[in-house]
Amino acid sequence: MDISAKVESIKYTPTMAKKNFSAYHIGDLEKALSQDGTFLLTVDNNNKFAMSWWVSAKRTRSYPYARVYDSFGFKGKRITIIPICKDV
Repeated sequence: MDISAKVESIKYTPTMAKKNFSAYHIGDLEKALSQDGTFLLTVDNNNKFAMSWWVSAKRTRSYPYARVYDSFGFKGKRITIIPICKDV
């Protein structure tokens, strides 16, 4: 399965976004995902990302927007993990 997307020209000024993120190294990604909905992930000295993740593939049963909006306050690159398959 190949899923790809391209998003262009989104302009947003966060007003209530989270300013203090928990920080994790790439080796602690599993711990970060189990403890925080939005966090900073350090890959190396030059690469840091704000990461957020949706709880469920069922968009109508979860409200992930706050997690995603919190990451908008980060000036660098942002990554959001979105599940595409519901647990069976």
